Amino acid sequence: MGTYAISGSASGIGAAARTRLEEAGHRVIGIDLRDAEVIGDLSDAAGREQAVVQTLERCDHRLDGLVTAAGLGPPQPGASIARVNYFGSQALLAGLRPALAATGDAQVVQIGSNSSTTTPNLANDLIDAFLDGDEDRTVELIAETPEPFDAAIAYGGAKLAISRWCRRAAVHDDWIGAGITLNVLAPGPVRTPLLRAGEDDENFGPLLERFPIPTGGPTTAALMAEWIVFLLSPAARFACGSVIFVDGGADAMIRPDAWPASFEL
Repeated sequence: MGTYAISGSASGIGAAARTRLEEAGHRVIGIDLRDAEVIGDLSDAAGREQAVVQTLERCDHRLDGLVTAAGLGPPQPGASIARVNYFGSQALLAGLRPALAATGDAQVVQIGSNSSTTTPNLANDLIDAFLDGDEDRTVELIAETPEPFDAAIAYGGAKLAISRWCRRAAVHDDWIGAGITLNVLAPGPVRTPLLRAGEDDENFGPLLERFPIPTGGPTTAALMAEWIVFLLSPAARFACGSVIFVDGGADAMIRPDAWPASFEL
């Protein structure tokens, strides 16, 4: 049996993944603001460093897998969403990479979102600021969008940027060269506290109600956990740098011809 770390383990998709892995006999090190083995605030550099250090101590610097599921969403402030969803995830991915490399065949799942491709008007300079690691500039750019819709831009932008970061990193020697597979699971609406907060908001509730889901209704965290377990399994070893949409067909409905796309030499 293996040892896995999960951020956002106290609720939502992270909690469901924890339950599923523990049912299979694995050891899980949870990372969250509460009800976890590692208590850490991923919204600032000190909290991220604390989470990495404590996780490395608890796993004895060896991890079989990592699930970065911690995240905020609308109607939380845009700056907070950006700090946790991108910079918090990226800090855990980079900081825990040596422990993953120590096992030689680790697997990582970053929780993305179909918001990365269905949120309109995500500016290139915002995505570049994320990927450049410029947290202050990222927050400045998000603040240019009037509240409360800065939250939607922050959420979609952070999920797009972390998905690109994972695709770039996944194929490098530090990752697949060290035996670590890194993939992104991109859900659509999932019945979690994060979604309920958005549904209850006077601004975002009506937008979520009109969001198209061809298969009907939001799905469950338990179903997402099954996908996570699959991506952590030997059957998924050939997946590397993949972004897998499990969103009820929303991305396909909104932009059917945008992907797959060829490229020109």
